[in-house]
Amino acid sequence: MSRKRTLRLLGFVGGVGALLLGVVVLGVPAPALAQKAPAAALPAGYAGAETCKGCHEDQFTKFEQTKMGRLFLKHPRNSTESLGCESCHGPGKAHADAGGGKGVGGIVSFAKDDTTPVERRNATCLGCHQKSARLFWQGSPHESRDVACTSCHKLMETTSSRAQLARATVIETCGQCHLQKRAQTMRSSHMPLREGKMTCTACHNPHGTVTPALLKENSANETCFTCHAEKRGPFLWEHAPVVESCATCHDPHGSNHENLLKVAKPRLCQQCHVESRHPTSPYSRREKQVLGRSCVSCHANIHGSNHPSGHAFTR
Repeated sequence: MSRKRTLRLLGFVGGVGALLLGVVVLGVPAPALAQKAPAAALPAGYAGAETCKGCHEDQFTKFEQTKMGRLFLKHPRNSTESLGCESCHGPGKAHADAGGGKGVGGIVSFAKDDTTPVERRNATCLGCHQKSARLFWQGSPHESRDVACTSCHKLMETTSSRAQLARATVIETCGQCHLQKRAQTMRSSHMPLREGKMTCTACHNPHGTVTPALLKENSANETCFTCHAEKRGPFLWEHAPVVESCATCHDPHGSNHENLLKVAKPRLCQQCHVESRHPTSPYSRREKQVLGRSCVSCHANIHGSNHPSGHAFTR
């Protein structure tokens, strides 16, 4: 007999011997050796996800297809996530024993008409999502106005490709409340939000910041400079409104004038330059400042100039 066949035979005999040892010596049936360890017992008051599925099968089926559902129901990372549905909705045994019903048994439904205080509902989400972008949620404009996490996020089914948003895109989600700003993005001159090249969260952090208007940077200018770095300077000749705020001349959400300008030129410039070497009646026949690019036909470097002779922003 060859050495290879001898080794195979010894391996087979060893396997049979181990099986017989489990049956005869240990007194344990062979199939029981392959069984998994029993699942950890549920805490008092909890019914388990399968109990929830018995009544809420449609919701359960949708939820288990989401990112959170796949994690909580199939690959929990800790004891909290292993509770499945009850991780967020709370202990469900009393709810199930009472035959169900919205709000019965102290269950939190997260529905729009849920009587559970918004602060308590949000605390459930913040129990896990409390770092990074949500550091300044407490005291933020959205928190102080009782905006619920579930107003912007939808967890029970997949609606968006990222962040489990309540609508398909960020602009549609924000547009549920900020109707005026969304309407401005539909104007002829606009940021590329409609084209999907940026989102509201490119400039704003809806979960809270220490700056006005929930801006991600320290000021409006710093926010604009993240993309428009060539306007940052420093310049030898600085244009005062540029230093103060880009929003003095531009409306970042959209405008019917070129370059997101709030007012058409030359009227935009004349809001400040009411008395200068140029007459203030721009529509007189003798005036040429309304032609071409208006004021910036000559004052081309209007954001600032580094030319020694550029005090008038002409160079």
